[in-house]
Amino acid sequence: MRQPTLFLTVGLPCTGKTTAAWRIEIEQRALRLTKDEWVKALYGHENPPSAQDVIEGRLIQIGLRALELGTNVVIDFGLWSRDERSALRRAAADLGATVQMRYFELDPAEQRRRLDRRQAEAPQTTWPMSDEELAEWAATIDIPTPGELDGSEPIDDPPAGFATWNEWRTHRWPPAVS
Repeated sequence: MRQPTLFLTVGLPCTGKTTAAWRIEIEQRALRLTKDEWVKALYGHENPPSAQDVIEGRLIQIGLRALELGTNVVIDFGLWSRDERSALRRAAADLGATVQMRYFELDPAEQRRRLDRRQAEAPQTTWPMSDEELAEWAATIDIPTPGELDGSEPIDDPPAGFATWNEWRTHRWPPAVS
């Protein structure tokens, strides 16, 4: 069996993650797991944070199982925190999979232009986002380091209070909406 690859798309909204995920899906024969498609299908115009976390967790479970079965997987939902990325890198390594991380960034004006175009052309695929939200999110993302991107940097230990990354993943991505 070939060694599967977990592709992680990292970045803010409208920076090109989903377009890249579609390309990876075809070129690498990968199972594409795009959270926004699921949230939209289940909640329509709503975007409840508690449901997002559960959907992400369920998609991660599916992705990890696919890796176990030897299938490439692309996770397409931003992964703004280093802890999220470290947890997924550890899970992939534990399954004998490799990880390729892709980081996408744009200047705020181009990001806004893309968001406005998406709202006009395909409003069913996104939610309205204010300039204030975009700026707030830009201030909170943990930009991957070069070593994190190329895989040369060791995976961090789990945060304080968690013995394993698996334990942290269950906390970060709960199994059900509370």
